Parts: sequence; C-alpha cells; structure tokens
Amino acid sequence: MLMSSPKGGRGWRRLAVVAGAALVAAGGVATAAWPAAAAEPSLPSLCPDATTSTFGPYVCVFTPAMSQTAVQDDLNAIADQQVPLSAQFDATRYAVLFEPGTYGSAQDPLVFQVGYYEEVAGLGAMPQDTVVNGQVDVMANALECNSAGSNCWYNSTDNFWRSLSNLELNVIANQYPPGPPNYQPPLPEVGPPLNLGTGVDYCAWSSDFWSASQAAPLRRLLVNGSITFQQYCTQTGYGGQDFASGGFIADSEFTGDLNFYGQQQYLVRNSDIGGANGCPNGLWNMVYSGVNGTPPATFAGSCQQDTVLPTSPTTEEQPFLYMSPGGSWSVFVPAVQHGTSGPSWASGPEAGSSVPLSRFFIANPGTPVSQVDAALARGEDLILTPGVYALDAPIVAPHPGTVIMGLGFATLVPQDGTPALVVVRNSGVKVAGLVIDAGPVTSPVLMSVGTPAHDPASASDPDLVSDVFFRIGGAETTPTSATVSLLDNADNSVIDDVWAWRADHNQGNNAGWTFNQGATGVVVTGDNVTAYGMAVEHYQKYEVIWSGNNGTDIFFQNELPYDPPSQADWMASPAQDGYPAFYLAPNIRSFNGYGMGSYAVFISTNATLYDQEAFEAPTSCDVAFHDVFTVWIAGSGGYQSVVDGYGGPDTSTSPGVVEPVDVAAYPQSC
Repeated sequence: MLMSSPKGGRGWRRLAVVAGAALVAAGGVATAAWPAAAAEPSLPSLCPDATTSTFGPYVCVFTPAMSQTAVQDDLNAIADQQVPLSAQFDATRYAVLFEPGTYGSAQDPLVFQVGYYEEVAGLGAMPQDTVVNGQVDVMANALECNSAGSNCWYNSTDNFWRSLSNLELNVIANQYPPGPPNYQPPLPEVGPPLNLGTGVDYCAWSSDFWSASQAAPLRRLLVNGSITFQQYCTQTGYGGQDFASGGFIADSEFTGDLNFYGQQQYLVRNSDIGGANGCPNGLWNMVYSGVNGTPPATFAGSCQQDTVLPTSPTTEEQPFLYMSPGGSWSVFVPAVQHGTSGPSWASGPEAGSSVPLSRFFIANPGTPVSQVDAALARGEDLILTPGVYALDAPIVAPHPGTVIMGLGFATLVPQDGTPALVVVRNSGVKVAGLVIDAGPVTSPVLMSVGTPAHDPASASDPDLVSDVFFRIGGAETTPTSATVSLLDNADNSVIDDVWAWRADHNQGNNAGWTFNQGATGVVVTGDNVTAYGMAVEHYQKYEVIWSGNNGTDIFFQNELPYDPPSQADWMASPAQDGYPAFYLAPNIRSFNGYGMGSYAVFISTNATLYDQEAFEAPTSCDVAFHDVFTVWIAGSGGYQSVVDGYGGPDTSTSPGVVEPVDVAAYPQSC
C-alpha cells in the first residue's frame, strides 16, 4: 500500500479479466498456498473465560456479569496480537460478541482497539440491547516516512478485515489515559491538539476512531457521539493527518458527525447522521444512499464530491446472530426492502424472520468439506467459525433460502482449482462475512451466485452477498490465481459491500504481474441486480464486467493495476489501450451508476501506460452514469478519457496533478 496525495493519501493495489463474453484464464502454479499449520491455529484462546463450546475457542462471548477488568484484559490481549501490522496476513481470527447488557461507564469507560480479522458485535435483537460506554477504536499502525526522514506518519491504508455491528456506543472521550496500551504504537509527534509533555501525543483518545480502509464495515449501530475516520494526530512535520482509504456504513444512527477528513471515499447507506465533515465534506467520493442528515449534493472537485440519493432502491440488511432473554441463540434474517431511507430498526424491530441455531451446521477449519456439503444438501444453514479453511472441494449451497455466515472473517481457500463457494439457486440465499482467497491452482471463479435462469421468486426474496471480500495473493507466499473472483448470475440479487483485491503487496513483498494473477474482480450477468459499496482493484483485465439489464451500482471504487510491464501487455484490443475499470456489455439496455471512481497508480512498473477510458458502455439515455470521475495519482501515463471518450484526459502530464476529473452526468445529451 502506498500513500500519495498530501490531501489524504491512500494505499494503492489490484488487477482484471475478459473481453466481450469470453472469460480468459489467468494461469496458475500448483504449489501450496497455506501451510498446514495456518489452517488451524494452535494458539490458545485469548478469552478463555468467554469462549463457548458452541462456536469454539476463537469466539469470545462476554457477559455483563463478568468484571470489567476481565473483559478489558481479554480485549487488550486480542488487540496485542491482532492490531500490529504483522497480523495483516496471519491465520488467527476472532469474533468478539457481547451479550445484551451494559459494559463500561462514564467513570470507567471500556476502551479497546479492533484488529485484523476481528469481528465485534452485540448479541441483542436491537442495537440498544447492548450498550458500550467508552470507545471502540481502529488506529493507524503502519509507520511511513518521506525519503529524507524529516516527516513521518502512521497510516491506515492497510487497516482491513475488521467490523463493528449491532450495539449502542456511547462515545466517552478519554484524553488522559495512564499510558498507551502496548498494542498502540508509540507516536513520536508533538503537534496539536494535546501534548502531555512526555513526547507522546494522546489525542488519539479524544474521539472514537475508525481509521480503516476497505473491508472494515460498520453496521446496525446506534452511536451517541461522533466518529473520526482518519486519525488526525499521528503525523509529524505537517498537517497532523494520517492516510486512510475507503469504508462502508449501513443501517446505523449517529447522533454526532461523521468526521471523514482525508478519507478518500466512503459509502453511507440507510442511516441517520448528525452531519459530515471532510474538507469540508468529502475528498473524492462520498456517497450517501437513503441517509438522513447528509451534506448537500455537490460534485465540484476535491473536498466537494458528495453524491446523495434520497432513498435506496432495493436493500437487504445482513443476517445477524442474537440471543433471546432466555439465552437461546438465533439468527435474524431481515426482509428485502424497497425505496427506503434511515435505519431499518428506527421504528422498532424490522421485517424478517428468525432462524433457531439448531437449524445451522456449525463448521470449523478442521471440518471436512464433505460434511459441510452434506449438511447444506439436507437443507441446513451454515455458520463457519473463525479460521482459514483449506478446501479440497467447493462448498455448495443447493437450496433456496440458505443462510451462510462467517464469524470472525472466516477465510476460504480452494486448493485444487475449484470455486470456494457455489450458490446454485437464484433466490433467498444469504452469504455474509467471509474472506475468499485464490489458491495455488487457477480457479475459473472463486464464488458464483445463481444460474443464468430466471426465477420469479427472486424478486421477493433475492440472493444477498454481504461483506464478502476476495483476495488474489496477499496472505500466501507462493503463486495464486483466479480468473474471476465473484460471478453473479442471479436476477434481483443484492451485492452489499464487496472488496475484490488483487493484492499489491503480501507478506513476502513478492506480489507481481506473473505471481498473483486475476483477470476480473466481479462479473454480473443477472438482471435487476443492485450493488452498493463495490470496491474492485488491480485486476489485470476488466475490473468489472456487467452484462445484466436494469442494473444499479451505487458507489464504485477502483484502482487500476500497478504493475503491467508494458502497454502491449495491457490492451483490451489492438486498437484500445488498457482496459475499462467498469465495462457495460453491448447488450445492456438499461443501467444506472452513481458515485463511481477509478484511480491510476502505475507505481510498480517502468512503463508509460494509458487507459483509453475508465468506464465503457453502450450509448443510450437509459444507460446513465451520475457523478463519475478519474484520478491520476502516480506513474507515467493515465486516462485518455473518463467515459466512452468523454471527459479528461487525466494523465501525468495533462493535467499532471492529483485532482479528480469529473463527469457529473453521462450521456450529456439526455
């Protein structure tokens, strides 16, 4: 990950696929991806008093009856292990769950950090059932310095794979702690807003911080106070800014403000907010869909890039685990909604259905895939407990209405060139909370949803893909590949927060054009598909191919590949330089896209590279883009146009500055 713009910076990563309708294989090498020990960590549980036999040692279930000291000690122990940058590609995962009740107080707040592969959630039927008085933080943790070493800062551009959901947080500023816990890196800066004379600036405790980038969603929260999304106090020399890039909020209420500052892009969906502050509102791509309290809609360059939709067309909130007052476990599955704004629970429990835990097959990384598939074939639902699952066959969901949930960022890695997950039917299947990695043998597809056949039932009970994150490389130190990460064939399906990433770095610093190969991140063939919060980065051909009709995409964030060795290696055709980041197939008759951006960051190549257009689509007034843009950030070359030859150029020489080149509406004549 690289920081770039002094106005906010960011990490830069990813790759792509296909021309027309033909999927082109990307190649692969048959070597081990995860060592055997990685699939089932042997580390002892860091919350021995809070684990349950139901979900195993890496699911911590805290209760109000536990002493706050015990809860705090366990949370600190997890943070010690999962927060440091060294945990970015490890195999240990945690789900941290709070039974209904109150934790912390104004006099003794509960303050803790959330690290890599850590899910934090309340277990109430409503967010208000579980109350945390204090702070739940994500801090900057990667030290960067300029070439002279005169300016240094901690950045958040690699803060991925963590989440917070389903609780009430009463934010209590805590500026004078006895000292930083040992998982908080020492910050040797002296700037505002607070210095205690110790050489360490503790302003990090003056606010609740969620200083993260992709794959770090906030859902179903009631936050009494404000949250800051860019840790402003971790830099020396200038500005007091940290770098952060991207995020996703849904189904939440914030009585205070969302303080984005230099965060480059964010999607906020179906929420109530007190306001938003950036520079002043948003840097490059702030998108609000069905949100009350937004800043005015504007699209006028850096710091004034706010796309506002008053309602969300079609939504399905994520299923969640909860406990009844009697202590029994269930999963609530919210119903599909249309034309909504604000949180689904604002007026009381939302529409949906409860599924008792007895209906679920609970797997761990040592469970044979054959047992998982047999349970799904019997009509059971599935919970995957935290860990890394090295799969010798795909997980197959053959029935409509199946719920598949990962706890603690459960991670699927196919070993033999198969998909990791196949959803056969086109209606009612909910998949949430997973990481899916490419394996050592090329998988044509990592996850497929539905079949190319119309199912009338899907309109009233769509398939849902929620908080599912794909990686080509990163965690593995040997070559990995997959042609397509997500293939969505299901009509009426909802994609809600997906990050598909061809890794720009990994634990061996050996990501590269022939090392981790991926053609395309997302392919959508189903009709009436609605996507929110889609981030697709660094694939080697088209980042997204969309061929289904009447589709809607609300928010798109993309970085082109960093590393094509030459222009000849990166051509959609002999006459077309580069590949569009978002390709709408010629058969498309209707489509709407809102708040969509693509960035050129050619930092891992010596070549001069041009992309003819960031977005390509058939010319029709029914195929419309709203608030689309490009940003050239680094490297030689850039975009020749924004969409279909219109807008731009945006290159290292014209205009040669790191600023968005905007197209507010396309086609222009409609």
